[in-house]
Amino acid sequence: MSHGRHAGTDRRRRRVQVAIAAAVRDRTPLTVSAIARTARVDRTFLYRHRDLPALIHAAEPEPGQQDTAGATPVSRASLQADLANAQARNTRLVARIQQLEKRLSEALGEQIWRESGVGAPAVFEELQRTISRLEQQTGDLTASLEEREAELEAARAANRELTRALNQKGAGDR
Repeated sequence: MSHGRHAGTDRRRRRVQVAIAAAVRDRTPLTVSAIARTARVDRTFLYRHRDLPALIHAAEPEPGQQDTAGATPVSRASLQADLANAQARNTRLVARIQQLEKRLSEALGEQIWRESGVGAPAVFEELQRTISRLEQQTGDLTASLEEREAELEAARAANRELTRALNQKGAGDR
């Protein structure tokens, strides 16, 4: 049964290879759908066998070999370089747009602060710095207080131990 499946797969693979060769020879479109239709296989068969779509794409003529009706021929490498450059430019433009949106937001925020009469951004920033400084001080003082409370509790425990030891010694003298 397994041998039969492998034989069927081999037959379909040969039909796909024959269809690719015929498409190249006849200069018909080299697409996965067209090759699958010509070879009488399902497209999923081609995608399950990853080397078959690679064969199709490898058999595609270089863009410079295609009939461009008098246009300047272009190589696949140059098209890939153009694509990479366009993607890099797109990334740079997205970053620039985000930077400009942030600047616009800040400018509009300052304008609203001035127009509302609530206060100037400089005063607000000073208040924010003061709040941050006071929060830091509060955190430091809380940590110091907890440390001192721990030391006090340790001293009280030591005092209780000494008092207990003195009481036991005094009770033993009577």
